Amino acid sequence: MGDPRGFLNVKRKSCDYRMPEERKKDFKEVFEIRAESCSKEQTSRCMDCGTPFCHWACPVGNVIPEWNDLVYRGKWEEAYKILDSTNILPEVTGRVCPALCEYACVLGINDDPVTVKDNELGIIEYAFEHGIIRPRPPLKRSGKKVAIIGSGPSGISAAAFLNRAGHEVTVFEKDDKIGGVMRYGIPDFKLDKSILERRIGLLSKEGILFKTNSAVGSDISMGELRKIFDAVCLTTGSRVPRDLRIEGRELKGIYFAMDFLVQANRAVAIEKAGDRGVSQYARTMIDVKGKNVVVIGGGDTGADCVGVANRQGARHIVQIELLSKPTACRLPEQPWPKYPNILRTSSSHEEGCERCWAIMTKKFIGETGQVKKLLCSRVDFSEKDEKGCAVMKEIPGSEFEIKVDVVLLALGFLHPEHSGIINELGLELDNRGNVKTDEKFMTSQKGVFAAGDARRGQSLIVWAVDEGIKAAESIGSFLKAK
Repeated sequence: MGDPRGFLNVKRKSCDYRMPEERKKDFKEVFEIRAESCSKEQTSRCMDCGTPFCHWACPVGNVIPEWNDLVYRGKWEEAYKILDSTNILPEVTGRVCPALCEYACVLGINDDPVTVKDNELGIIEYAFEHGIIRPRPPLKRSGKKVAIIGSGPSGISAAAFLNRAGHEVTVFEKDDKIGGVMRYGIPDFKLDKSILERRIGLLSKEGILFKTNSAVGSDISMGELRKIFDAVCLTTGSRVPRDLRIEGRELKGIYFAMDFLVQANRAVAIEKAGDRGVSQYARTMIDVKGKNVVVIGGGDTGADCVGVANRQGARHIVQIELLSKPTACRLPEQPWPKYPNILRTSSSHEEGCERCWAIMTKKFIGETGQVKKLLCSRVDFSEKDEKGCAVMKEIPGSEFEIKVDVVLLALGFLHPEHSGIINELGLELDNRGNVKTDEKFMTSQKGVFAAGDARRGQSLIVWAVDEGIKAAESIGSFLKAK
């Protein structure tokens, strides 16, 4: 490494965040990208550790020590080339990835780990700012055509790598804009949509054709698609939400988290564009201004709901989680370099929210058809079954009520939508309702592949990127053989 003693001399410094009271007044990104000098200093902390567990923990296999060393030595373009070889969306993962790599950093055993995520973001933003990134359409086309259905992270990744291989790629998206969950599921304060537009514009210049408002299965049938294209890849995501079927579920004021986030993202996009229709659109939105909001579900989607609700002027926000409160540090059963289940506080939580753990929602209570209270109880997970798994038990006499006007269900997702493409093709499903494939990502229909959440179930964006790249490799082999 450039400075083998850097980790002894330099302390960890992440990107700076805007003050909570300032940032929750707008939807601008909550953090500020570090200065180049700071990134160079931070990359010096990367150790000559021999076995780079960061590389092992990264789903896309980012070659982290190498590009850290290159940044330290001021070779930004070479660092970008290495980063680009494994990840087509580092500007996205550098913003929203939970950084599995950092929890596997060797330095993190007895010190603060290297700022891998911020270093990655520094590289890609430097490359864009200094004109290193330019459209690179393939010099030769294979004559083969591939259809990608869905434009989320796995679809974008598959399309990019197939296009680089010289195949003609068309991405079909049922929504009005490209990006999938990156555009409509992640708020602008975490991922400004100009970042997506920048990448999509680049990929378009490289030869990828993007078709929006194109719902495969209704606007165009799979039969027609398979006549035109030599291979098809389903990257439709996992969009069927997990519901909470308890008494009072029919009351008004109870919504799925993704419906809330999609509406909010659309409203922000309209407002940024200066469209006068924003006020009319706002009248159809889930309104939380001045209201008591309860978010059921303690994951990232729930945290995003907290951030949006704060920005929309909610009176009070409570986020409840069924599981016990995680510990602040690793437990013995989650040793390094595993990704630990520890307490994580997001930027949204810092902006104002009451967080509660080990809470079970038993009943929605309403007045004149509108939800007004939650009946909850506390639960305990201290007992284990014969397999060593925690057993949930309700604590007697622990019932209590929470006053609420709007409930947002952030309980995760079950599987991809089966109506339409999956049912039309009669695709085989796994025991969780996801599209079943072989080790080459091919479904039960020859020439039809699947990747991302549609195949593996709800997961992280970085896993979706990895799935898209691997599916592209398999599709390339299939086309070559064909």
